[in-house]
Amino acid sequence: MKKITLESHGKINLSLDVLGKREDGYHELNTIMQEIELKDTIILEKRDSGIEIQSNNKNLPLDNTNLVYKAWEKMVDKVGENRGIAINIDKQIPIAAGLAGGSSNAAAVLKGLNQLWDLGFSQEELMNIGVEIGADVPFCIMGGTAWAQGIGEKLIKLKPFSGKVLLLANPGIFVSTEKVYNNLDLTNGGNINIEEIIQFMEEDNLLKLGQNMANIMEDTVIKKYPIISEIKETMLNHGALGSLMSGSGPTVFGIFDDKGKLCRCREELKKKIPIVVATKTR
Repeated sequence: MKKITLESHGKINLSLDVLGKREDGYHELNTIMQEIELKDTIILEKRDSGIEIQSNNKNLPLDNTNLVYKAWEKMVDKVGENRGIAINIDKQIPIAAGLAGGSSNAAAVLKGLNQLWDLGFSQEELMNIGVEIGADVPFCIMGGTAWAQGIGEKLIKLKPFSGKVLLLANPGIFVSTEKVYNNLDLTNGGNINIEEIIQFMEEDNLLKLGQNMANIMEDTVIKKYPIISEIKETMLNHGALGSLMSGSGPTVFGIFDDKGKLCRCREELKKKIPIVVATKTR
């Protein structure tokens, strides 16, 4: 096999709590991660040596700051020889959006190189490699629905929560994750009842889920970017059962049980928001 095509799906946080800052500088998380249908497509093709990265998105870095480069480096370290690869990324997931697009791309490259180079790593072994690249990478390797703790690497697989209709809205602003963490009021950490939210998901109670899901980072981001609050309000006023910022933002998602309401909401948001996409949980 010389070439392989891979799907690289985004993720949302159905709830996100930050419990505190660790001695190593990372933050202790308590969150529900959910894979979504929105995806990038990645083509890997063998070459003699080195790495070449191409993309349809001119804003995507194509150097060693891209997590796919780091994924290739990790796998080269594992095999102990400079095996070459050409990587083409068809970006559909917005960049730096709170949807784990970069982490998902890295996860896809780890899985793809494992196949292409016939390395035989287990999913668990790939996840252990992935956490060295980024905290969201292990989840992106596993996919589905998971309760994540630690820096996001301690994962408990949950009952599938696929097929739920979502509307994503990205206002096209850049939010610095580092600054969000630095400005967080951690005295509120631990107040989100993640176990209860998981129970609502397992009962398929979208109304209760929508009413109770929360993201501790929202208030910090909304203070600087009130458009986040305006998007949430528009979604709720147009029939979303719940609306939340994903990760450190700026993407906001709404959960709908009525496609007609979702379509009307999408048209309204498109008047002022550059990226509005309907998708589903996976």
